[in-house]
Amino acid sequence: MADARRRLSVALAPVLATALATGLLAGCGASGTLTAGRQMTGSVLDPPFAVDGTALVDGDEAPFSLVDDTDRDLTLVFFGYIHCPDICGTVMSTMASAMTRLSEDERAAVDVVFVTTDPARDTPEAVNDYATSFDPDFIGATGPIRTIIEVARPLGIAVEQGDKLPSGGYDVTHGTQIVAIDADDDGIAYWSEDVSSAQLAADLQHLLSE
Repeated sequence: MADARRRLSVALAPVLATALATGLLAGCGASGTLTAGRQMTGSVLDPPFAVDGTALVDGDEAPFSLVDDTDRDLTLVFFGYIHCPDICGTVMSTMASAMTRLSEDERAAVDVVFVTTDPARDTPEAVNDYATSFDPDFIGATGPIRTIIEVARPLGIAVEQGDKLPSGGYDVTHGTQIVAIDADDDGIAYWSEDVSSAQLAADLQHLLSE
């Protein structure tokens, strides 16, 4: 686990360094952002992340864009892969549990999108099955690896194929944040992999109430 976290940190470092250099993260709230008089566990982004609208592919192999096809008040986006040995399943479970803590109206205002970082192995059907196994309303998306990298980069997520494993497969390094996109197609907040479902749900309720 320690090695995996190190690889993820190394993979993410160049993206964050570039973001800092361009001012993208200037003014970003630290963990525990105070917004509208409430302390949030997640970090509110000011200015927000840009969102790349390049089309990915959903479970029906139809185009799916994080700009054109996300019209709810909030869309949570997580980049991971089906064969991920630990972090991805934990984060997906956290988001699924957080959704159960919301009211019916709140749930209707939030979409959750899982974007694979391993399209060579994760087919559209497989990605859809994986996402909906956590919640029937979750959306799975894939696409060419270069497109996935381009969509992930402005959200502060680094994606790259890692080392080959003794089993014959390979590791995939990727950032592990959950990013929230609002109805104006801005990336407005993010959470680390260790956020709890209760913390995430409370933050979502707060963002929806603003």
